[in-house]
Amino acid sequence: MLLEGLFLPLTTPFYPDGRLNLHKLEHNAGRYSKAPLAGLAALAAPGESSMLSDEETREALRSVAGAAAAEKVLVAGVVRDSVVGTLDLAEYAARHRYDAVLVRPSSVCRGAKELVAYFQMVADRSALPVVLDGTAEPLPVELAIELAAHPGVIGLVDGRVTRERMERIRSGTMAVKREVTVTTVFSAVTGRMLALQEVSAGGSLVSVGILAEGGAATAASSAKGTLKTRAKMVGFQVLVGSTAGMLEGLMGGAVGVMPPFAACAPQGCYEVVAAWKDGDRGLAKEKQSRLRAVAELVEVRLGIAGLKFGCDLNGYYGGPARLPRLPLTGAERSEVEALMQGLRH
Repeated sequence: MLLEGLFLPLTTPFYPDGRLNLHKLEHNAGRYSKAPLAGLAALAAPGESSMLSDEETREALRSVAGAAAAEKVLVAGVVRDSVVGTLDLAEYAARHRYDAVLVRPSSVCRGAKELVAYFQMVADRSALPVVLDGTAEPLPVELAIELAAHPGVIGLVDGRVTRERMERIRSGTMAVKREVTVTTVFSAVTGRMLALQEVSAGGSLVSVGILAEGGAATAASSAKGTLKTRAKMVGFQVLVGSTAGMLEGLMGGAVGVMPPFAACAPQGCYEVVAAWKDGDRGLAKEKQSRLRAVAELVEVRLGIAGLKFGCDLNGYYGGPARLPRLPLTGAERSEVEALMQGLRH
């Protein structure tokens, strides 16, 4: 599966009393789908997944899948401390037509050997391709390179990107080559898109197996002809997981970005990626500089509560973080409002 462009990690809305607000989650997924994004990530790091019960996790995944536009790549955060728990959620995500799962390190792993074993066992049996999540806890370069060789691991979201780190990952994974299905203009084509096309054309649902990357070509041949596809060779695909590192990571070889601040200002983050893809580094640097101070405040210093308030300012529902996380103070809200003035939609 192709991972290129801007991926937006969704926040998870709650009611003031702490209950999961699925209506607002669906509203956000639908509205974000109108932005120039490559895809949406449900229950990534900004989604407060560790705060959700198993039932709430399934409800959130189901709601996002039902509300997101068909042309968006869908990635599901499915982390549990056990391999069995993670695989159960991966299977659930596959049944709801997600395209890949985002898996971060298990908190119970002791050292590199257990961490490698955890990721490899998940990738061996996952119903969907695995994207490694190194946002909250960056993975050692050597570990990322080792895991990149696994056929079920298609990429990495790296939260501590530097050009030197990117170049080391790229040079260490040069031998990784995979064929993916894309449109005639080289946009991603996934099993979910093909399955929904079948349904809209009057066909039946395709099986879970076809939703994985390995079945994409077969699904394309059975579609009704409205989506023309072709093959493209890609390597190990790295997404930048921080706003401050977007441009440096892209220049070092990353193929896309998944910055938390995109939930507050998707257009602003997209403009950095678009300018870079157009080869205008000067404009890309200018666009990046506009985001630096506010992203540092909202994404790094204030965290989830700051991200959610930034969403509220731009017409997306942020709402309260789940306790024990506390809301912003009046002074913090004023600071965010002032810095986001030029990024308001």
